[in-house]
Amino acid sequence: MECLNFDLATTSLTEVNTFLHQKSASKGVRKVTISNPNGAHNIAVGLNLPVEVEIAGHAGYYAAGMNQLASVTIMGSVGTGVAENMMSGRVHVQGFASNGAGASAHGGLLVIDGDAGLRCGISLKGGDIVVGGSVGSFSAFMAQAGRMVICGDAGDALGDSLYEAVIYVKGRIKSLGADAREEAMTDTDLAAIGELLVQGGPTFSIHKPEEFKRIASARALYHWNVDADQEY
Repeated sequence: MECLNFDLATTSLTEVNTFLHQKSASKGVRKVTISNPNGAHNIAVGLNLPVEVEIAGHAGYYAAGMNQLASVTIMGSVGTGVAENMMSGRVHVQGFASNGAGASAHGGLLVIDGDAGLRCGISLKGGDIVVGGSVGSFSAFMAQAGRMVICGDAGDALGDSLYEAVIYVKGRIKSLGADAREEAMTDTDLAAIGELLVQGGPTFSIHKPEEFKRIASARALYHWNVDADQEY
């Protein structure tokens, strides 16, 4: 058995997630399709095996959260916290992603074909995020490591309190957050953007690495400066 379909109109989400966690590997299932998700929360969370999951519709909060090894495709839009705390693997949202997409991701790749809401990539810790559209305010807030490619615009306070993560933006940036700054692009940056666009898929091929801007940390907030009187 290599492929199995679950219909959430007739099967409980608990049963689906339990199968993915406990039975899919032993039964030789390599691909699972979930139909009629109807915005259910916590679909395909905490996976720790190399299974392919297709969610045929819109998902709710925390879809594919804490993902390891699995490849999860949401064929619609998602609620808050998609791929939250992802460790490895790939999560692909074919629509819009709401607030906190990819929050605290330590590894893996999150691809969003459409726009993302507020705080995309907040506290990013090493994962990669590629967004085909625009992102909301405070995206990459306190991002510590990893990379973000934004093919559209960015809202207010992009990269506020940024650490070692790097953001690449093609469109307009409404404003940069504290300690974020634009820096000159290098050949390494161009190669990184090109790699991530390829990983995003064919729809990202219209974008060229040289069209992007590099946003990184000015490193002024790394250490407390008493002379700044808490003003930065």
